[in-house]
Amino acid sequence: DKTKSGMRLLAENPDHPGSLGIAISEAIEDAVTHPEEARYTLGSVVNHVLIHQTVIGLEALEQFKMVEDYPDVVIGCIGGGSSFSGTFWPFYYERFVSKKAPKPVHFLVAEATACPRLTRGIYTYDHGDEARLTPMLKMYTLGHDFVPAPIHAGGLRYHGSAPTLALLVREGIVEVRAYLQTDVFEAANLFAKAEGVIIAPEPAHSLKAVVEEALRCKETGESKTIFFLGCGHGHFDMKAFEDFLEGKLPPYEYPKEQVEASIRRLKELYPWLDEVPY
Repeated sequence: DKTKSGMRLLAENPDHPGSLGIAISEAIEDAVTHPEEARYTLGSVVNHVLIHQTVIGLEALEQFKMVEDYPDVVIGCIGGGSSFSGTFWPFYYERFVSKKAPKPVHFLVAEATACPRLTRGIYTYDHGDEARLTPMLKMYTLGHDFVPAPIHAGGLRYHGSAPTLALLVREGIVEVRAYLQTDVFEAANLFAKAEGVIIAPEPAHSLKAVVEEALRCKETGESKTIFFLGCGHGHFDMKAFEDFLEGKLPPYEYPKEQVEASIRRLKELYPWLDEVPY
């Protein structure tokens, strides 16, 4: 209720659940309207942020050297794509650029079925925010006016994806899996019991993929080193775990019809999108 973009949405729907795209619009608007007092710092999606985040993967490489091991698979979750990109980029570099990787490491990113931009979105140009204040970026998108369900994995409730990550997904270099929040919390609950660590809902999506990979190894008899990014704790998400344990957490998939409607509005706004070669 403090920005024009926010007030517009609340006027349309007083119970609007919000989204990361809306938060970006409000932050940019606040910075632009207060040039002497505020600056806006991008937090995800764009390349210079992803490069900054590679401290994660670079540190992981050093840790693997210390234990004389190397991952067979690198797993992360996606909101905008910065944490996962920061994790796997150094390993991607060793495999495809410097050719130093001792294994053909596999890259896997997990998303929520409630925000399935990589599995159900389209690869096109779109804005990074709801109010169309950012430049258009080529990415997988559900449409900038996408309004996700108020699921517990708030950090994943974003319509788009980092362009570099989107390209690698399109080229088949990065595998994508989408999970229901009920399955995700089941994996997080298992992890808490086994390791004594309560992980946040966002990286719990990665954890679900880890469990799948581990069970597959159990079936095939393979031995793999699985590296995943646990990019947050769940100490402030206890209500979500409580809802899960009490059976109040519903499985949710974002309706295909709503995705199609959002993409249709995007193309009506920019008819030239259909003429761009992909």
